[in-house]
Amino acid sequence: MDFELMASMMCADYGNLKREVENLEEGGIDSFHIDIMDGHYVPNFAMSLNDLRYIRSVAEKPLDVHLMVEHPSNTIDLFIKNLHVGDTVYIHPEAEYHPSTTLQKIINAGMVPGIAINPGTSVENVRMLLRIVKKVLVMSVNPGNAAQMFLPYVGEKYDQLLALKEEMQFDIYWDGACGRDKIKEFAPKGVKGFVLGTTLLFGKRKPYGETLQEIRKMRF
Repeated sequence: MDFELMASMMCADYGNLKREVENLEEGGIDSFHIDIMDGHYVPNFAMSLNDLRYIRSVAEKPLDVHLMVEHPSNTIDLFIKNLHVGDTVYIHPEAEYHPSTTLQKIINAGMVPGIAINPGTSVENVRMLLRIVKKVLVMSVNPGNAAQMFLPYVGEKYDQLLALKEEMQFDIYWDGACGRDKIKEFAPKGVKGFVLGTTLLFGKRKPYGETLQEIRKMRF
């Protein structure tokens, strides 16, 4: 079964960041998930523009940039100019007055446009944007921190989006508290990719390649 695995780089060892990137790429990661937080849209500060710039300079695989910031239209150019064509940029629709305008800036720059949907945001609230974006990142936890518990009611949202993805031509991605059980249940349903953090990938005292290989060889 074909699905993507993305490394949540806010969980990486920042004392050995270049080695982390190299080990993840050698292990078979598909992309690097970059969580940018401004301390306003979410009550936390995480990765910075400099973190993004450095990882982009040493990584060969694509970046998957998740902007958890207020009014991303004000700073989107700072991020875009440090990315490569084909990298993905997600915004939160609730954080922007006119999200479609910001998404068009992402498209015009040659990036893949995406939206991230919070647990409390309904599919109906973002339905029109689904015709613009190529990726939908569904938050299965409240955004802002790693190592949170899965919110079970979010499963219904995945089912709603899966029913729309062929018509509106977007792919669905899982972010938050991603364990083997979630991949085993939702990959066969059509979820395209999974962001891996402390639940499955980081802090396990085993090579990343071994963990990634085990995930890809799971029986469905």
